[in-house]
Amino acid sequence: MSKFPIDILKGADTPLYYYDLDLLRQTLAALNEAAATHPGYTVHYAMKANANPAVLEDIRKAGLGIDAVSGGEISRALECGFAPATIVYAGVGKSDREIKLALEAGIACFNVESRQELEIIASLASEAGVKAKVALRVNPNIDAHTHAYITTGLSENKFGISREQLDSVVEFCRSLSSVELIGLHFHIGSQITEPEPFEMLADTINELQDCYNARGIEFKSINVGGGLGIDYNHPDTNPIPDFAGYFNAFSSRLKLRDGQELHFELGRSIVAQCGSLITRVLYVKEGLAKKFVIVDAGMTDLIRPALYQAHHVIENITAASGQPVEKYDVVGPICESSDCFGTDEELPATHRGDLIAMRSAGAYGEIMASQYNCRALPGSLAR
Repeated sequence: MSKFPIDILKGADTPLYYYDLDLLRQTLAALNEAAATHPGYTVHYAMKANANPAVLEDIRKAGLGIDAVSGGEISRALECGFAPATIVYAGVGKSDREIKLALEAGIACFNVESRQELEIIASLASEAGVKAKVALRVNPNIDAHTHAYITTGLSENKFGISREQLDSVVEFCRSLSSVELIGLHFHIGSQITEPEPFEMLADTINELQDCYNARGIEFKSINVGGGLGIDYNHPDTNPIPDFAGYFNAFSSRLKLRDGQELHFELGRSIVAQCGSLITRVLYVKEGLAKKFVIVDAGMTDLIRPALYQAHHVIENITAASGQPVEKYDVVGPICESSDCFGTDEELPATHRGDLIAMRSAGAYGEIMASQYNCRALPGSLAR
């Protein structure tokens, strides 16, 4: 079981997210150590995973850039001290206001999802008297073998430009005076736990580069997105992902050109394990067929179980030692039957007032919280 500041948490209002900054720093150190063995590799943190200011502060100090998917994320990155030259901007639906914000800030690159988006960026850049650097996001039609909602690289997904349409968009982009085509961008999905999808992506990139290089078209950078998964079932045994293996999946297959940069957009793998949702037991309810632990956190605070059918390790972190183990369904107070964190969870005998930790909740937890049922947003504690 992870170490929690129990005395502090007992006096805190719940639900709240607790972030173990020591683990975050260890994870960032392991990431940087693995990336340093590959010259030209640059990592951008995918802010959509977690935008907590304390978390962002350590990520900035570790030297990572930002992968933003909204104007709000660009603004948060700038407020937290990230240099514009380290920010890349992705997303299938960039508004004119957001594009203007990014142009004014002078971000590093727009990852462009369609010809029409490219036309708008070019027009707005021309009006502003600047030249926008862009990479074209390619939909490689690769199955990431992950949950359907976080698969982004298949032809039926809304993301990217199909390979069949890519040639015409490349030529159109090269004809524009207010944009500079600097690279290609890819992202095939999230929570990928096997190397094969990444290796398939590397092979696809090799094929595309060979075709374009033969026509005299070269790219300064390749962005392979992110997607590296974590071990949700064993957060204490495997708290830090295999970054070395992830980078090696690309270095062993991808044929970069001389001086070409390779960019990554990692989110979940950096922040997931350092965060836990801390919630307090309100009631223990004896049903006819089930025993329920009803906690003060709900799907509004951690939506992953309801949305993705995901499971987080659930621990009673204040149970007295030597308690018998019992089975409970751990549920929240929201008026939805999907407001369930786990069924038949084996926990020490649990009582009103006990503190429960939902582990591996540092990614897509606090950032996705809502105020459904007019509930307050969860608090946070980072130390």
